[in-house]
Amino acid sequence: MGSVARAAPGLRQTMAWLHTWCGLVCGWLLCAIFLTGTISVFREPITRWMEAAPLAEQPARPLPWQERLQAVQVGARYLEQSAPGAGTWHIQLPLTREDAVTVFARTQGGRVEARLHPQTGESVPAPARRVTEGGRHFMSFHYSLQGGIAGFWVVGLVSMGMLVALVSGVVVHRRIFQDFFTFRPGKGQRSWLDAHNATAVLALPFLFMIVYTGLAHFYASYMPWPLQALYGTAPTAYSRYQAELNAREGGPVPQAAAPGVAAPDLADLVQRAQPLLQEPVASVVVQRPAAGPATVRVAEHKPDTGTSRRMVNQADAVLFDAATGQVLQMPQRGAQPRFASEVYPVISALHLVTFGGWAMKWLYFVCGLVGTAMIATGLLLFAVKRRSRGGNEWGAATPAMYRCIDALNVAALAGAALASIAYLYGNRLLPLALQARSSWEIRVFLAVWALSLVHALLRPPRQAWREQLCAVALMCLALPLLNGLTTGQHLGLYLAHGDHQRAGLELTTLALGLLVAWVAWRHHASAAGPQRGAGARTTARRRLA
Repeated sequence: MGSVARAAPGLRQTMAWLHTWCGLVCGWLLCAIFLTGTISVFREPITRWMEAAPLAEQPARPLPWQERLQAVQVGARYLEQSAPGAGTWHIQLPLTREDAVTVFARTQGGRVEARLHPQTGESVPAPARRVTEGGRHFMSFHYSLQGGIAGFWVVGLVSMGMLVALVSGVVVHRRIFQDFFTFRPGKGQRSWLDAHNATAVLALPFLFMIVYTGLAHFYASYMPWPLQALYGTAPTAYSRYQAELNAREGGPVPQAAAPGVAAPDLADLVQRAQPLLQEPVASVVVQRPAAGPATVRVAEHKPDTGTSRRMVNQADAVLFDAATGQVLQMPQRGAQPRFASEVYPVISALHLVTFGGWAMKWLYFVCGLVGTAMIATGLLLFAVKRRSRGGNEWGAATPAMYRCIDALNVAALAGAALASIAYLYGNRLLPLALQARSSWEIRVFLAVWALSLVHALLRPPRQAWREQLCAVALMCLALPLLNGLTTGQHLGLYLAHGDHQRAGLELTTLALGLLVAWVAWRHHASAAGPQRGAGARTTARRRLA
């Protein structure tokens, strides 16, 4: 008889293979990417804590309107004297009496930058702060692995792999929503599958949204060919595209006067722009290009996402002709929304959580932790499931391959968490006078992450998990103590001075430290349980014998 032809795999079998290997290949990096992205939700409080600026002795006092107009004149006079030929002037206005006027210009001889007193124009020293990359490091690692263009593309490919794994996972797990309500602890592979299903269902809408918007946010970088076809490949191509897009949103821009005109009365233009804006004026930019119209852009302070009901909270601006003072562009209040032009700002707002205030940030933070747990349980499920089959997938190299998979699992989650808290420790322990100090903080993060993989390769998997989780818990719980010893600042001072951002960071690390300590204890208990059970069975056999 002829051999029976093997049936082609069905849709679910194909999707299962795709889900398994996309999840495994991408999962190790995705754990670190998701964890750092979750942490970067609070990048501003992290930066504030890492800068360790002195605590304010009294609450900030708002700067009156007339004094703010005077601050504009102070900045303009300084730039007229220090950078008269610069193509662009930047003046950042103070909002409180404790702030200074910040001016910046770039000339042929270099940068001109200064902090000035709003009334006297005297130079004001910058407040004492530690040189640090702060919470920006977590965001940079999240989208580029701190690896430049190569890391940027790796993150894009891994994110596409996760999108494939999410879609194939929904197809494969037919009872995914029913199994969400089922959890069987202490059942080995079954328990890991239950945990994987529960975390996946709990964060499924968030996961689809965050991965898709992350890819769409960088659409011009991942798919640059349409823009290149219309605007060319020059470095200014994207800026020209953005300028034309903004011009369409604000209506046609009248032709301004010729370049090279004298500096306008900036205080008068700020006074005229303020009624057209909803927030206080925050910055003034004078653009005097060598070939083009000279303009003055008066921008408002970014709206407070905690009180704003808008999805897109971008700062509006008024554009003036520098010579005549004619309004060239202004916010279109009450105009019919242009839905096509709102697509990208909404996608960016969804991914960067620039709306909804602190409540939305906490929601993203919790969902991000759940998503990280979903990826981690999937990786652990693969190792447990494959090892239970007792197969010989890689021949003689099978034990070594599983050893590497176990070590990568440990480094992907526990190692990434350990590197993240070590980054904060590096900020407090590195010498203040160290050259390129912010770069050394990032090197501490990367070095600890690499060492976590080495440690996981040298130790048995269960011990590696327990030791690294205990290290994370201990470092989280000891962080407030380290802060007090190195800066003299502590949680009580933060609460007394109303510095809720820095106080919130330390309270969050304490809560996470307790959570990780509980996970480490549960891991130790689950490992000791089977050993005790095996010992009891051996004793019983000896008695019967």
